[in-house]
Amino acid sequence: MPIYDATHCDPPAPAAQVMLRNPHSGATVSDVLLLLDTGADITLLPRTAVEQLGVPLLAGQRYELMGFDGSKSFAPVVILDLLFLQRAFRGRYLLIEEERGIMGRDILNHVILLLDGPRQQWSEHAP
Repeated sequence: MPIYDATHCDPPAPAAQVMLRNPHSGATVSDVLLLLDTGADITLLPRTAVEQLGVPLLAGQRYELMGFDGSKSFAPVVILDLLFLQRAFRGRYLLIEEERGIMGRDILNHVILLLDGPRQQWSEHAP
C-alpha cells in the first residue's frame, strides 16, 4: 500500500514512487519520489533523476514557477514518460532542484485515488 511521507513533510503527505523513462532509448529510473499535490497545476521532477536518463532539455523553453510565498524561478522542460499505477504518461515535465518532485493535476486528473489520512496511506480506487 502506498504511504504518506512523514520524513520530509509535517504533517505527513501522500507520496508515490514512480518510474521515469526516456521515450527514445527506453532507459529508466525507478523509485522517484513525488508528493501527490492536488493544488499543483503541473508535475515537477527532480533534475538529478531525469539527468540519469539522458533526456535532452527542450532548447529555449523554460517556464516561470511561482511558489506560495510569491517567489519566482524558472524551470527547464523535458519530454519523457512517467509510469504510475501501471500507466505511462508521456508529456512535458518541468525540472526542479529538489530531491523529490511533485505530481500535479496534469497526472492526477487521470486517476482515481482514495487518500486515507488517518491511516497515512493511499490507494487506487476503481470507478
